[in-house]
Amino acid sequence: MLTELSIRDFAIIDQISITFKEGLTVLTGETGAGKSIIIDAIQLLSGGRGSVEFVRHGTKKAEIEGLFIVERDHPIYRTGEAFGVDIQDDGMVVLNRTITNQGKSICRVNGKLVTLGIMKEFGQALIDIHSQHETQSLMDPDRHIELLDVFAGEGIRPTLEEYQQVFDKYRTLRKRYKDLSQNEQEMAQRLDLLEFQLRELQEAEMEPKEDEELAEERKKLLNYEKIYQGIHDAYYSLYGEQRGLDWLSHAMTSLESTADVDENIAKISEELANSYYLIEEMTFQLSSQMAELEFDPERLNQMESRLNELNRLKKKYGGTVDDMLQYASKIEEEIDEIKNKDSHLSKMESDIYELGQDAVLEAKAIHDIRMEAASRLGEYIHEELRDLYLEKASFAVDIRMKEGKEQDPMFEGKPVQLMPNGTDIVKFLITTNPGEPLKELHKVASGGEMSRIMLALKRIFSRHQGVTSVIFDEVDTGVSGRVAQAIAEKIYGISEGSQVLCISHLPQVAAMADTHIRIEKRVDNDRTHTAASELTHEEQADEISRMITGAELTETTVEHAKELLVMADKHKRNK
Repeated sequence: MLTELSIRDFAIIDQISITFKEGLTVLTGETGAGKSIIIDAIQLLSGGRGSVEFVRHGTKKAEIEGLFIVERDHPIYRTGEAFGVDIQDDGMVVLNRTITNQGKSICRVNGKLVTLGIMKEFGQALIDIHSQHETQSLMDPDRHIELLDVFAGEGIRPTLEEYQQVFDKYRTLRKRYKDLSQNEQEMAQRLDLLEFQLRELQEAEMEPKEDEELAEERKKLLNYEKIYQGIHDAYYSLYGEQRGLDWLSHAMTSLESTADVDENIAKISEELANSYYLIEEMTFQLSSQMAELEFDPERLNQMESRLNELNRLKKKYGGTVDDMLQYASKIEEEIDEIKNKDSHLSKMESDIYELGQDAVLEAKAIHDIRMEAASRLGEYIHEELRDLYLEKASFAVDIRMKEGKEQDPMFEGKPVQLMPNGTDIVKFLITTNPGEPLKELHKVASGGEMSRIMLALKRIFSRHQGVTSVIFDEVDTGVSGRVAQAIAEKIYGISEGSQVLCISHLPQVAAMADTHIRIEKRVDNDRTHTAASELTHEEQADEISRMITGAELTETTVEHAKELLVMADKHKRNK
């Protein structure tokens, strides 16, 4: 959940910090007070497009920071691993967005600088914003297959993963087949290039790890004097009259004469003798090393020349000798494919056919799971719509396999197109008027109906999507009466599974709030400021009363507001 939001020098907000709690938080206030500006700020944390217009006049930059707390199994941990962002076991995720008055956007996740695209990945895993005027993912036909799979849950995941493994092999092999079956002129040019590259690599006669071994040997030759001096000094510190080994020998002899008298001295004498012979052996090794050391300028020149040659090849074929050897092996296989193109194409055709049929079988299994999930989803949606007084509405999930081309795999006598998530095209269809045909969601015209349909869908999908904070920006526009009460109850229902932040002008929604925050606009020293304050129970009743009348408080409206609060408490207890 979003626990803390800090905004500085953003639009008409100079500085504001809001602490959010679990459950349903409702933000109310006069039009223009800055409620939607707060949502705009949160949207920037989810990767929304920034603008220099957001920077408060007369300041250098606008800054928004949000602190989120997530559960240990939240998908955000996988996102963090994918992009190298450390998320501790305490589940704290801090998103920070700065926009300068020069139009530059700076994004950070847990203090690490990231691109806007990466911030969007984090933000969309944490925040789900819904607005009356935006095209929402729930209304986007391209997202419906993803939403249906989310609803299907664990039942579809293993089958989808198996399909994707087969599909990846199928797609890769199709690309290789296409590349190999290009026109003769292109293939001949490709063959000439590969043969030249292979010849150049083979003529270099490289050995595995050769570059590493040469670099090590070169390092020793370049440091010959330093190495020789170190060995020389060490050897003559140990060997010779009145030197290390000589004194150790004296010490060992002195102890040996008393070893048979004292058991402790005997142990020390034995350990000293062992040390003496060990150091003596090291002295012999140092002597051998010193004798073998030889500075060969010609060898150094040869190594420099060889390393230069390898570095030249690395710029063309790989970062290391092993990479270049691997590349040589790869192009050798490709040369063989081109020279024996017909036999390779025939083998590929057979493999593509078999992989295609395997993929179609997996896709059919996915299709069957989706059909079953679509039936259940339809039942749930109809139940939600009835609660929102759309009992005559009809909802359906249209699933059909996408027709393919002649060369695509066949299913039941027809070619089907294989796609990353199967062969299905999924669309959510609805009609709110009996006798009218089902239409795609985004073609439903009425704003009030759209609000209710969206809430019904969100009520279902919020349980499956894992988003920590759901934000509604005036999605209840255009409704009143019993529908307004039903919407309030639905929004509260969503807050039972996710934190919900809601901007609303409906008294019924405000009464349902677990936390009610009033946004006010003030003018100090000829500058406009926005302030936020959490309301007490009595203040909440007064605010709801103002929302009812839009003018001064009266005893009647205050009583009505208190009655709404009592009804809301009763609904929560019943839930």
